[in-house]
Amino acid sequence: MEFIDTPVVVLELFTSQGCSSCPPADALLDKVKLEFPDEVFALSYHVDYWDYIGWKDPFAKSGHAKKQREYNSKFGYDGNYTPEMVLNGVIHFVGSNETKLYTEINAHLKGKAQNGVQIGKIASEANKILFDYSVTGSLDHKLLRVVLVIDERITEVKRGENRNRTLRNSNIVVHEKYLDLEASSGADSITIPNVVSKTDNLTLVVLVEAENLEVTGAAKAPIHH
Repeated sequence: MEFIDTPVVVLELFTSQGCSSCPPADALLDKVKLEFPDEVFALSYHVDYWDYIGWKDPFAKSGHAKKQREYNSKFGYDGNYTPEMVLNGVIHFVGSNETKLYTEINAHLKGKAQNGVQIGKIASEANKILFDYSVTGSLDHKLLRVVLVIDERITEVKRGENRNRTLRNSNIVVHEKYLDLEASSGADSITIPNVVSKTDNLTLVVLVEAENLEVTGAAKAPIHH
């Protein structure tokens, strides 16, 4: 089956509960995901460099800041900032810039994905999610990025720039792994980290990523655990 003709827009928002300018970007990301449920893939990477102000973001990871630095190095941008939106690994802009976001989404939806991705059977086993996948298009010099996402979490922030605010965070990346894309289909698993509760709704996102960090295909599926 051929999936290549479907355009995809993968949005990676670098954000933090400790950043007062981030909540509008968090809300905007969720807004466009709901408006484009099939084409837009929303991912929130919480960074840890705001934790020093007094509020430790429970979803923040140093690896997320490292990923952000790799993007900004590619873009020729010196340093990291929040909220930063990265689209398909090819462009970045301020994550709360609604006009820019819609302009870029509409422009990219006129194109075609280089790779088609399909997620097959999904099953839960202890603290792991098992899944099958298949990819169409060229696999040369590409990786499979598997991402586990909490759909939504409400947090009462006690300190930092957002102190005394109740934040609604969506599309929270809690774990990811990379696989060598040596064949067009396969099976693997991803661990469910301790930050995930039994009441969380989860989504599995599978991306194809080129050597230059461009995202060339994507698929997503809800997880029942």
